[in-house]
Amino acid sequence: MGRIAVVLALLFFTACSEKDQIRWITLDPGHFHAALVQKTMYPEINLEVHVYAPKSADLDLHLSRIESYNKRTDNPTQWKTTVYDEDDFYQRFLEEKQGSVVVLSGNNKKKTKYILEAIENGFHVFADKPMVIHPNEFKNLEKAFQRAEEKKLLLYDIMTERSEITTLLQKELSQQEDVFGTLIEGSIEKPAIVKSSVHHYAKEVSGKPLIRPAWFFDTQQQGEGLVDVSAHLVDLTFWECFPEQAIQQNDLELLSANRWTTPLSPVDFKKVTGLPTYPEYLSPYLQNDTLFVYANGAMHYTLKGHHAKVEVLWNFKAPEGTGDTHYSIMRGTKADLEILQTKQENYTPTLYVNPKEEFDLSHLKSTIDVLTKKHPGLRLIDHGNRWEVEIPNSLREGHEAHFAAVTRRFIEFYKQQKIPDWERTNMLTKYHLTTTALARAQKIE
Repeated sequence: MGRIAVVLALLFFTACSEKDQIRWITLDPGHFHAALVQKTMYPEINLEVHVYAPKSADLDLHLSRIESYNKRTDNPTQWKTTVYDEDDFYQRFLEEKQGSVVVLSGNNKKKTKYILEAIENGFHVFADKPMVIHPNEFKNLEKAFQRAEEKKLLLYDIMTERSEITTLLQKELSQQEDVFGTLIEGSIEKPAIVKSSVHHYAKEVSGKPLIRPAWFFDTQQQGEGLVDVSAHLVDLTFWECFPEQAIQQNDLELLSANRWTTPLSPVDFKKVTGLPTYPEYLSPYLQNDTLFVYANGAMHYTLKGHHAKVEVLWNFKAPEGTGDTHYSIMRGTKADLEILQTKQENYTPTLYVNPKEEFDLSHLKSTIDVLTKKHPGLRLIDHGNRWEVEIPNSLREGHEAHFAAVTRRFIEFYKQQKIPDWERTNMLTKYHLTTTALARAQKIE
C-alpha cells in the first residue's frame, strides 16, 4: 500500500469521532482467535486497543500476531496496542475501564467468570466460544445474560461458521420449499441434520505454524470436544433448520452423548507447544508417556421433533495437502443438501443437491439464478445422480476472514444497542445442551 493510500485509510478510520467509536479491550488472550478479530480494521473501532493480561508466552504470541498484521505488505492494519501485564492486571482492567467492549478468547476455565464480572462492571462482551465448559458453571452464564439484559449490555459469542459459503448456501437452499421440500423428522440411524467436524492440533495460522499453550490439552481449562467445537455445530443446527427463531430448552431432547480421547506422544506435544516435557497439571491424562485428551465427542438430540447429530473429532495432523474438514447433511422431502470435503473434492468444501422422487430441476435452476445475484459466479454441475453447486474462489474467504464477518455483525448490534431476542435465547439453549451432553457422557463412564 502506498503512502497516500495509508494516509487515506487513516483518515477513513478516524472519521468517526472518538466518543462515537467502540473502544476495544482484550482481556487475558490465550487463543489465536483473540488476534483474528483484529486482522481487519473497522471504522467503528478505535485504533487503540488496551490489553490486560499476565506476562506469559500466550500474551507474547498475541502481541506478535497483532504486530504482524500491522507490518504486512498487503493492506496492513494500524492498531495501537497499550499493554498492562503486571500481577494486578485484572483489578486494573476493572478499575481503569479503558474501553466499552471486552474481547475474550483464552483459557476457557476462566471464561464464564470473566463474562459475568465484565457484565457486572458495565462492559459489553464479545466472547469466543465456548462461553462455558463446566456443567456447574452454566448457572453463572444464565446470570450473565440476565444481568446483561437488565443493564442493557451486549453479550455475544463468535460464531464464525455461519459465514462459511457452503454452509450459508445450504441454509438458503433449505429455505426453498420448491427445491428442498421440508426437513424430514429423521431417526437416530438417519438424522434430519448432521454436522461433523474434524480438527487438527498441528496447523498454520496467518501463514505460520500454530504454537498452542500447554493448557489447551487440559480439558479442565480448554474444555472437552462436547462443549468446545460442538458449540459451533449446535449453533448451525438451530440457525439452518429454524432461521431467526428462538429455540427454547424444551424444544430439545438429548438422546445420547459420548466422548473419547485423542493420544499425543511427547514428540507430538513438543511440536505443537514447543515444550520439552508435560506440565504437572497434565499428569492425570498420562499413561506411560502418552497424553490422552478427551477432545472428541458426539451427541444425538431432537430439535423441535427433528433428529440431529453433532460430532467433533481431533487428530494430531491432517494428511498432506488437507486441513480441518467439515461434513454436513440436511435431509428434505424433495432433496438432501450435502456438504462433502473428501479427496474427490480436493478437500474443498463442496455442496451437493441430492434429488428425491418429487424433485423438479427447473426449480433448482431458477433458485440458483436468484442466488447468483447475491453470490456472483454460482453455477450447477450435473453429476448424473446429483447436482453440485459450484462456488467460485472469489466467494471462498477462508476461516480467518470469517472473524471479520462476525465482528461486523457485532458492530451492527452495538450500533442498535441490542442483540436480537432469538440470538440471546439460542445462545443460552445451545450452551445448556452442550454442558448437559458433557455431564451425561461423563456420568455414563
